[in-house]
Amino acid sequence: MLLYADAPARRTVQLVADLLFVLWLVLWIWVGVAVHDGTMALASPGRQTDESASAMAGQLRDAGSALDDVPLIGDEVATPFDKAAEASDGLAAAGRSSVRAIEQLAFVLGMAIALIPILVVMAFYLPGRLRFVREATAGARFIDSADDLDLFALRALANQPMRVLARVSADPAGDWRRKDPVVVTRLAELELKSVGLRPRRTPSA
Repeated sequence: MLLYADAPARRTVQLVADLLFVLWLVLWIWVGVAVHDGTMALASPGRQTDESASAMAGQLRDAGSALDDVPLIGDEVATPFDKAAEASDGLAAAGRSSVRAIEQLAFVLGMAIALIPILVVMAFYLPGRLRFVREATAGARFIDSADDLDLFALRALANQPMRVLARVSADPAGDWRRKDPVVVTRLAELELKSVGLRPRRTPSA
């Protein structure tokens, strides 16, 4: 697999672009984590409510159980404590519910803030980058002989603008049919350059 162009200038541009892309990913992942953690800080009161209310409910039940053993009036005295314990349980459940809601909100906010800018850049950057890798990798298998250069020269005749072909030769198609080595090489180099490659061996004129 060929990840980078043979030409130093283009290879440098690709390396810098890849580095910037990775830094962009890291930046927005960090922002997403920071937003998640900042939102989760809002859950602290809910946790404290849950812990305090649960502790109070336990203490009220213990007190009710102790008073329940009092002869004759035990049941009547213990009832308010049991009801207060139930109320504390409800308060603890509300605290837990608020914590779960904040956890869900923190996850959604963190993911959205991180993924949206990442996906936007990926949609613009990755298709072209993957297309280069695919074409350069495929083309690299066909640049080790004069016959292979002839294939790229033919592709240049089909793909390159007319004004570019005119700078190669006054009759590029005719010179290609006559297998003019200089023209074939120049045409092949045009096509190879478009996919970031250079010929491994150059036929002599």
